[in-house]
Amino acid sequence: MVRVGAWGRLSNDEHDVVRVRPGMEGDSMQDDRRPGLAFGNGRSYGDACLNPGGRLWDMRGLDRFIEFDEATGRLRCESGILLRDIQRLAIPRGWMLPVTPGTQLATLGGAIANDVHGKNHHAMGTLGHHLRRITLLRTDGERIECGPDLREDWFRATVGGIGLTGVIVSAELQLRRVHGPWLDTETVPFTGLDAFFRLADASDADWEYTVSWIDCLSGQNGLRGLFMRANHGDLESGPPPRARARRLPFTPPIPLVNGTTLRAFNAAYFRIGAWRAGRKTAHYEPFFYPLDHLQDWNRLYGPAGFHQYQCVVPRDTGAAATTALLGEIARSRTGSFLAVLKTFGDRPSVGMLSFPMKGVTLALDFAHRGASTLALLSRLDRIVAEAGGRLYLAKDSRMPRSMFESGYPALPEFLAFRDPGISSAMSRRLMGH
Repeated sequence: MVRVGAWGRLSNDEHDVVRVRPGMEGDSMQDDRRPGLAFGNGRSYGDACLNPGGRLWDMRGLDRFIEFDEATGRLRCESGILLRDIQRLAIPRGWMLPVTPGTQLATLGGAIANDVHGKNHHAMGTLGHHLRRITLLRTDGERIECGPDLREDWFRATVGGIGLTGVIVSAELQLRRVHGPWLDTETVPFTGLDAFFRLADASDADWEYTVSWIDCLSGQNGLRGLFMRANHGDLESGPPPRARARRLPFTPPIPLVNGTTLRAFNAAYFRIGAWRAGRKTAHYEPFFYPLDHLQDWNRLYGPAGFHQYQCVVPRDTGAAATTALLGEIARSRTGSFLAVLKTFGDRPSVGMLSFPMKGVTLALDFAHRGASTLALLSRLDRIVAEAGGRLYLAKDSRMPRSMFESGYPALPEFLAFRDPGISSAMSRRLMGH
């Protein structure tokens, strides 16, 4: 038994970890009567990737490229490969992942299971929109090939299905053409929520990537932020990626992110960002993955860990709900140094349990301080639920079951595709088994 935790570091429970090897996937899944769960690189924040007291199938041994057609950009690979390795293979050959989340250190299987989105949802949708085939291994030994034009019901259940329909063994996806690793970027300081929405709406037509950092303590009345947008460049050369990643060497005894440090950091970050505002060329890594250069940054929140709270609310209720959320967060005098506000486009998601929908999404971290933190998150839940929104399963660790059921109306359809030999802490919390 090995202690395993998720990225939020809220728990560290014992698991029976089995390393899955190429050609031994079925053997690894058949030798135990206890329900298991596929585990990638542990980048889910909450309990979607955990199975305390049970079995975890460590998929990182399945990390091989199978086939890459450089003429068409079709890539087949095993599910344990990191998104980083796909990027490093594809970009020098003129291709790139069409959608990528805020870290490139997730596995492909984990990215599919959570149907990840990026800064270009309005232009490219989610990762699920670019998948062509998934090979799924059920715990009874059945292999299922599915895709948007093959057993579509299994495909829709598996994309965003948080690993509960079977073990994703491999996948084929369509990459997108790029000229190189550089982006043409622009940073625009703004004040006020209305200014954010004007920038977001005006940018959708001409900019592929849009996202904003906000000062989560400034509230609605004095809200300030930095709106960042980018397109792929056509330069032959440009700035290199950041220097070698550094590691946070220890876990501080108390959270380093608190009311005092956060207020000072946010003020300095906004001033520096406003001073550097304007157009520039940037390498894709610091733009897409701003925190990957600091490994183990999750230790900043101290030994008790942290909750990442990401919600989406429909656009017609988005302004009022976002105002209420920011007001509640500002009054709490807590939050994160990287608070993200962006809009989603109107492209329907592929998966039955996919997170994005047309609207506004807000994401930020809260150090776990016990009952007071949970009470704040419950207040945020009420605002989101009343606005017709939902929470991101990849980030969640404590959403009530009633909110899950109301936020994901396709749940009854999804349940028919569950693998009875697979379970997780999240599935037991939200689905009963």
